[in-house]
Amino acid sequence: MSRSIDYYFSVVSPWAFIGHARFLDLAQRHGVRVNFRPVQLGDLFAETGGLPLAKRHPARQRYRLVELKRWREARGVDLHVKPAHWPFDPKQADRLIIAAQIAGHDVGPLAQRLMAGVWQREENLADAATLATLLAELGLPSELLDAAAQDRTATIYQANHDAAIEADVFGSPAYVLDGEVFWGQDRIELLDAALSSGRAPFTP
Repeated sequence: MSRSIDYYFSVVSPWAFIGHARFLDLAQRHGVRVNFRPVQLGDLFAETGGLPLAKRHPARQRYRLVELKRWREARGVDLHVKPAHWPFDPKQADRLIIAAQIAGHDVGPLAQRLMAGVWQREENLADAATLATLLAELGLPSELLDAAAQDRTATIYQANHDAAIEADVFGSPAYVLDGEVFWGQDRIELLDAALSSGRAPFTP
């Protein structure tokens, strides 16, 4: 039976963007299915004891910028550490991925392009016209924007949140393999090793 990984993330997360392509390459190499599960990070932080960036101690905020620069270099990913249109409400963009899933599209490239829009191209992903242009660029139907606003996508978005809490996920990105959480793109190598060895999942 093919294995699968639940991938919890948001387009608003720079760490998800830094690790996205590498994670998808890993999944393809191991022949595992990826279950894309966009989540609202603000709600996830609030429920699991995390703090939004603006409320973190200045030392933590400064260290985050250093880490972004380190990993930008380590992964070879072009990234603005302070993009022009960030922070923003990612709900519409996150739910656009869900709408594309429902319609049967491969959402890996869409998620990549959305995150690149934030962190590389400094586009305003809170703007519907920007999202429409992005969809056209990828050859995806503009109707996905309307679908993203429907109750069905909202229900799945909430279900992803609930599943994240149940799985002990508290940040983005998180990769869950057989119930074992690998939090952060800097755990991709550990995820790779777990898949290669076929070991049983580690538990608390």
